[in-house]
Amino acid sequence: MSDQTGNTLPTDVPVDPAEALALATRVLDEVTPRFVEGVGAPGVQNKGARNDFATELDLELERRISDALREGTGLEVHGEEFGGPPVNEGTLWVVDPIDGTANYSLGIPTAGILVALVHERQPVLGLTWLPLLGLTFTSIAGGPLMENGVESPRMSDVSIRDVALGLGSLNTGARTTYPPAYRREVFEQLTLDAARTRKFGSTGVDLSFVASGRLSAAVSFGNYAWDNAAGASHIRAAGGVVTDLTGGPWSIDSPSLLAAAPRAHAEVLDTVRQLGEPGNFFEAGRRRSTPEPESPRPWLAGER
Repeated sequence: MSDQTGNTLPTDVPVDPAEALALATRVLDEVTPRFVEGVGAPGVQNKGARNDFATELDLELERRISDALREGTGLEVHGEEFGGPPVNEGTLWVVDPIDGTANYSLGIPTAGILVALVHERQPVLGLTWLPLLGLTFTSIAGGPLMENGVESPRMSDVSIRDVALGLGSLNTGARTTYPPAYRREVFEQLTLDAARTRKFGSTGVDLSFVASGRLSAAVSFGNYAWDNAAGASHIRAAGGVVTDLTGGPWSIDSPSLLAAAPRAHAEVLDTVRQLGEPGNFFEAGRRRSTPEPESPRPWLAGER
């Protein structure tokens, strides 16, 4: 997709985007009661990192959502828990069955389901379901953003000094593209610059709140397509700006994401650029120039 603003719908998508969105909407509506029923599910599947785990319900929901999308469109699916084909080739669905799993396990309502249709490394459509907050968001490239089935107003050109700003995870291992010391410095500087900062523990919440005007901007230090693609679709549809943390064009394999209203985006980018290279914040000899590989999935047994 040549239009990095996401305001142009590609003509070579192998399915009708409106029909695909309608199908995905039905699928998420069908699994919502099970999502609500399972709140508080313990994290029983450890992915090998201290703060990274899945619940049994993650696995169940991903199977149900993926099977329905695959059957309904003939397209493959890449999910957070079971993986799938490369996300940077062709056209496929990306699915996060429970975004904000730690929140979900603790009964904190900022958790949801994220689905996006990705074509040639860019989202064509996105869905964010936040059942515990009573909110749904959908978008197709070209807009508009829909909230609870109603067209949402275009994003206001706000400043981070006027509306709160959302920040992603600060807790991660040192051997990452954006180490904890760098993330904390970004957090500290933006806390000084912004009217307020918020940390919801869910990328899907952060990005849909930017798209709907509840936040001025959001910073995601992660590079996973299932976290970022749906929200990027929403923000573009609402008239916002999506780049990586350097200000470069964003795609689903970018190492980070900065999403905001135009003025807020410029303000955050200016602050981030003044901090210099993330590599300056690494411990000596521990620099890593590429994102961490995907977390291990010990429950995989040769099938999706």
